[in-house]
Amino acid sequence: MINSKITDQILSKVKIQELFGQENFTQIELEYSPTTKTLWNFMKPRGIHCFNIDLLKEIRINDEELETNGGLFLHNGELQPVDYYVVASKTPGVFNYGGDLALFSQLIKERNRTALLEYAKLCVDCVYSRAVNYLSPLITISLVQGDALGGGFETALSSNIIIAERSTRMGLPEIIFNLFPGMGAYSFLARRVGPRIAEEMISSGNIYAAEDLYSMGVIDILAEDGEGEQAVSDFIKQNGRRVNGLRAMYECRRHFNPLSYKEMMDITEIWVNAALKLSDKDIHIMNRIVRSQIRQNEIKADTHNSQQLTTELIAA
Repeated sequence: MINSKITDQILSKVKIQELFGQENFTQIELEYSPTTKTLWNFMKPRGIHCFNIDLLKEIRINDEELETNGGLFLHNGELQPVDYYVVASKTPGVFNYGGDLALFSQLIKERNRTALLEYAKLCVDCVYSRAVNYLSPLITISLVQGDALGGGFETALSSNIIIAERSTRMGLPEIIFNLFPGMGAYSFLARRVGPRIAEEMISSGNIYAAEDLYSMGVIDILAEDGEGEQAVSDFIKQNGRRVNGLRAMYECRRHFNPLSYKEMMDITEIWVNAALKLSDKDIHIMNRIVRSQIRQNEIKADTHNSQQLTTELIAA
C-alpha cells in the first residue's frame, strides 16, 4: 500500500511566501557580502547529510526567487546584485551524500512511481537552474570541503567553478546497488571530461581523491585543507575586474554545448524506470548504506569516520 503521507509531502507545492526570507529556512544558511556581491548558500540538512525533501524545497524556493528577480537577492530589505553564488556545506567533512536512500527504498518497495519521479524532478529543478546560472548574469561556484557522493557530486558539478579541498573525495556509488546517478551526473561529466570518462566514473562506482579529479579536469581549483573559503575569496578578488568577461565566457560555454531541461528529465525518467526494477538484494544493499550513513551521522564525522563510511560504501 502506498504511503499517502510521503506522497503528499513530495507532491506538495510550497509557495515562495510560505518560506520567504532566510530567517525561515532551517536546512540552508544564506550569507550575502555586499562588498564582493557574493551569495553563499550553506547546506545543513537535518539527520543524514543527504538531500531530504525539505532541504531540496528550501534550495528551490531560494533559487527560484533569485531567478525570478534576475539575479538579485533580498538583503536587509533591498534587492542586491549577485555576481557570485557559492554553494557549500556547514557539515565538517561532508558536502552531501546525495539522494535520500531511505526514501528511495520505501518508494521502490511501494511501487510509488509518482512520488519517486516527483522527488527526482525536484532534484533536477535544483541542479538544472544552477547549470544555466538561474538565467541571470552571475557566476556559480561549488566549494567542496568533504565527501560529495551521488547527488552531492552532481550538485558540485552543476556550477561553473568547482573548488575543492585536498582531502575531499567525490564519486558516484549508485552502481553498488545496481543503479546509476540520474539527476545530472552523465550530462555534467560528459560535458567536462567526455562521455567515455563519464561512463567509466559512473559504471565503476569509484570514489576519487580531489587531486585525481583536479588532474582529470573535473575540479578547477585545488585548495589545501581548511583553506577552501579563502580560495573562493582569492578567486573572486583575482577576477574582480574581469567578472563581466568571465560571465560572458561561461555563457559561451552553455551555447557551445547546450544543456536542455528535457535532456535531464529524459534521463531522470530512465533512472525512475531502472529504480523500479531493483531486486530485493539491491534494496538490501541500499539499506546497508543507509545504516552506514546513520552511524556516520551519530558520530558527527571527522575525517577518519568519513573515510570509514566511504570504505563501507565500497564494501557493500
